[in-house]
Amino acid sequence: MPQRLRDRDPLIEACAFAESRDARVPGFGKVVYEFVAPLFRAVGPERQRIVKAACLLHDVSWRAHPDYRAEDCFDNATRANLGGLKHSERVFLGLALMHRYSNRREGTRFADLNPLVTPSDEHQAEVLGKAMRFAAMLLPMRDASLGEMRWFPKKKRLELRLSAEAGPLFGEVAEARFRSLCETLQAEPVVKLPR
Repeated sequence: MPQRLRDRDPLIEACAFAESRDARVPGFGKVVYEFVAPLFRAVGPERQRIVKAACLLHDVSWRAHPDYRAEDCFDNATRANLGGLKHSERVFLGLALMHRYSNRREGTRFADLNPLVTPSDEHQAEVLGKAMRFAAMLLPMRDASLGEMRWFPKKKRLELRLSAEAGPLFGEVAEARFRSLCETLQAEPVVKLPR
């Protein structure tokens, strides 16, 4: 096997394949990853790859019934044939994808798996899920820019600068999802719309 193939990450390759096969807009996961990445600047490379995997998988369960979509995402992450994951990373990935479709996880049947992740990881997974949930509202086209988020953790401020393509999509629901993300971060929201 050529070295360039050996060097590929089996998790990212599996997630990219799942996205190409099942997502509504294959390739949008990369745009979502670039958009949410500023929230995870301070994490190590192991967590970065899980964030990237979640972004690639963020829309592969869209065909599931809306009432069960969040649970379906969790099931897929924890039971799918994804290589290169520890149990705690599977639960993190599952929680992030669950929050992609649902604001809350209380009362779900997955609560007994939570001891596999730390409270800090649980919070990070929730932030990631809500960030993906918000980004999904701004889909103008696969290759368009969403704009950018700027996270200032010391000031507890999250700035949103939307692109000209994404600006018109920042309606009531998108704004509510952005505010939900800010509440989870305990951050002041700052929105800068294109002129």
